[in-house]
Amino acid sequence: MSVIVTLRFNGDPAQMEAQAAAQPDRIHGILDQAKQHGLIAHRFYGSDGQILVIDEWPDEQSFQSFFGAAAGEIQPMMDAAGVSSEPEINFWRKLETGDDVGWGA
Repeated sequence: MSVIVTLRFNGDPAQMEAQAAAQPDRIHGILDQAKQHGLIAHRFYGSDGQILVIDEWPDEQSFQSFFGAAAGEIQPMMDAAGVSSEPEINFWRKLETGDDVGWGA
């Protein structure tokens, strides 16, 4: 069963969007690497002073393999987006509660 991975940073969401717009080849290159490691789904979200990444991966190891391999490309993008903290990374498994809605439930 796949896992949801969340990465939370302190940073400026507007700067992250600006970096993505200014350097689409960089962000798409990272995305291509992630797909090669098994990425299923990916989104960036922003709130006041925080950036949240929500991914779906086949398993924790697939994410860890990607994150280690792509760190050299990810870090400069995060620095340029004003990220001021190490990521808080969490792995989540789906709970079977019988009340699923959406996402192909």
